[in-house]
Amino acid sequence: MTISLTGMMGCGKSTVGRALSRALGWLFVDLDDEIARAAGSTIPEIFAAEGEAGFRRREQAALEAVLTSGENQVLALGGGTLTTPACERLVREQTLAVYLKAGAETLLERLSGATAGRPMLAGGNGQTRITTLLAERSAAYERTARVTVPVAGLSVQETVAEILRLTGPLLPPYTSGRFPV
Repeated sequence: MTISLTGMMGCGKSTVGRALSRALGWLFVDLDDEIARAAGSTIPEIFAAEGEAGFRRREQAALEAVLTSGENQVLALGGGTLTTPACERLVREQTLAVYLKAGAETLLERLSGATAGRPMLAGGNGQTRITTLLAERSAAYERTARVTVPVAGLSVQETVAEILRLTGPLLPPYTSGRFPV
């Protein structure tokens, strides 16, 4: 089984994903790391060499590979993964998708000064770019999510506890005994 974490860059998918995987005793997979490993390049290098379209093709291939592993895993998706219709369908049909929902203010605060390594924020006004991307992507996050967790003001552990509370009834029974109290 795969629990996927969706949402905008800066909402905490990787950080929360690592903590959630520890709580469940499951494997943690960061899709961006899988893409970079398969390409032998960093994400910014892939964007520079192949553009967003090339990156999205690599992202879909990496997602398909991760979802065939058969592992119990927590998968942190990229903020734009669901912009590819095939990826949105795979996530909706093959994972228990959790949307880590954050408003533009929260995202801007978390991403302050962190444009390096984030090609989708490069070369522009961060506030405008975040607001635009959030408007473009929110509908896909909402459509795909089985569970939505508003993350503003929550610590990583509080976010994990809320995910476990909301997803517990949706997980196979053999994992329910592992949840922290």
